[in-house]
Amino acid sequence: MEKFLGFDYPTLWFLVIGGLFTGYAILDGFDFGAGAWHLFFKKERNRRIALNAIGPVWDGNEVWLVIGGGALFAGFPVMYASLFSAMYIPFILFLVFIIFRAVSIEFRSKEEMNWWRKMWDISYSISSTMLAFLLGVVLGNVLQGISIGEDFQYHGDGFFEFLNPYALMVGITTLALFMTHGAIYLLMKTEGRMYEKLTALLRNGMIFFIVSFSITTLYTLLYIPHLSDTFKSEKLYFIIPLLAFLSIANIPRLVSKKKYRMAFIFSSLTMSFLLILVAVELFPTLLYSTIDPSFDITIYNAASSEKALSIMLTIAAIGTPLVLIYTIFVYSTFKGKVQLDDTSY
Repeated sequence: MEKFLGFDYPTLWFLVIGGLFTGYAILDGFDFGAGAWHLFFKKERNRRIALNAIGPVWDGNEVWLVIGGGALFAGFPVMYASLFSAMYIPFILFLVFIIFRAVSIEFRSKEEMNWWRKMWDISYSISSTMLAFLLGVVLGNVLQGISIGEDFQYHGDGFFEFLNPYALMVGITTLALFMTHGAIYLLMKTEGRMYEKLTALLRNGMIFFIVSFSITTLYTLLYIPHLSDTFKSEKLYFIIPLLAFLSIANIPRLVSKKKYRMAFIFSSLTMSFLLILVAVELFPTLLYSTIDPSFDITIYNAASSEKALSIMLTIAAIGTPLVLIYTIFVYSTFKGKVQLDDTSY
């Protein structure tokens, strides 16, 4: 098998896809979190400020999802087909909510009627909350495994199989992390009374995340033993959960000192370390089979040809930096506190 930079092409593509989805979690995570808090803001002005805090960046953030999904399809078509076939309903729900979220943002300020704006506020907040939760549900099922049989066909009982206790816990934990991330972002973009309110909301968000994360971690250690096999065999990997724990612990410390920019960096690092932890727990498996380990989908039995992976890696090496440059440019252009004007949402 050919190698590049010491890695075979399936491993390199695994790292590329992991990096893309990590970027998506960090970027779209804070605007999902901001949306989940939206109904906690009672005044019209505060809701407009919250919307305009993410207004210039939310649609650009979703580009990372498109690229990540495309990379998964191109690099590991077997994984893409099996996962999307098995989790058809959750992914359709995700698409429905992402459409309603976008429509809510764009339509809300088109009319002045109070009932109109409240309707789209509710739609926006529920959609943001459900998107964060569904991402966690999908991740929980990937970690736990699903009923994949011979020829990588799904043999499960349908939608309710995915609403298992572990997937629900990961979904709630993901929502809590995104809400914490989103509250920190809004604190960097607001001032005055809304800033004061967000300070209290962030405190509640951090408690919500720490409690849910602790319960999910304990459940994982007790009931999902295959996820700790790598760490038992290679003690050096324990540095990853240690870094994740230190990153989580540093967020309340920075918040207490009102260093919200650094707190945002560490909430982003927390997501990165947790997803690196997921990658280490899974590798080289992409999707566990709960029927028989011989039916597991791995980076090797799910990958495209080496020639295809080599060509697409070149394309990714060109395209991903361009998206990153665009993202940095947009965030630097719209940095600072939100100021409402005639062109605002």
